[in-house]
Amino acid sequence: MKILIGDDHVLFREGLRRLLEQLKDGAEFGEASNFDELLAMAGAENRYDLVLTDLRMPGWPGFNGIGALQSKQPTAKVVVVSASEAHADVRDALENGAAGYIPKSSSVKIMLSALDLIFSGGVYVPPTVLREPGEAEVRPVVPPADPQLEQLLTHRQREVLDRLREGKSNKQIAHELGLSEGTVKIHMTAIFKSLGVRNRTQAAMAFPQTHTP
Repeated sequence: MKILIGDDHVLFREGLRRLLEQLKDGAEFGEASNFDELLAMAGAENRYDLVLTDLRMPGWPGFNGIGALQSKQPTAKVVVVSASEAHADVRDALENGAAGYIPKSSSVKIMLSALDLIFSGGVYVPPTVLREPGEAEVRPVVPPADPQLEQLLTHRQREVLDRLREGKSNKQIAHELGLSEGTVKIHMTAIFKSLGVRNRTQAAMAFPQTHTP
């Protein structure tokens, strides 16, 4: 496995590299301290399996930088690893093609689990960003009709998908689940990316109906 890390803090890059060595024995790493360097390395002959990028590092062009990285490494998973946990940053990263968004505050276990999910074809969205005030951190897992859907989507995303299939608007879904509309939009973006679809109709038809209590 080849992994490219872009971050302007050398200590964080070193720590992340050591962490990722646990993910895959014999992994090879490339490191960049600014976005221009990251993009140049992504455009070189090396093919990477994973590209990790910080937000707003020197030279950061905005969220279209994610698409620029993807154009250089079309087969790689491009994942944002950032100190920001703002809803807008998560949503913009996903909408611009990121395969996941991992806060730097995440534990080692969470980061490795997030990368496992991403390599399984899912999209990782941090629960700290999605959790509404007063909502418990851990939610029970409800088995869906299709085991693949359980692998790709979280319990909350399956709840959103079920209501999408019922023809409900983001506003209605937000009201029923006690979420903000912004949070519902983030879930929708993650669902579309995880299922490989572009709109609500395609998402509704992608898998058999799930069952939630």
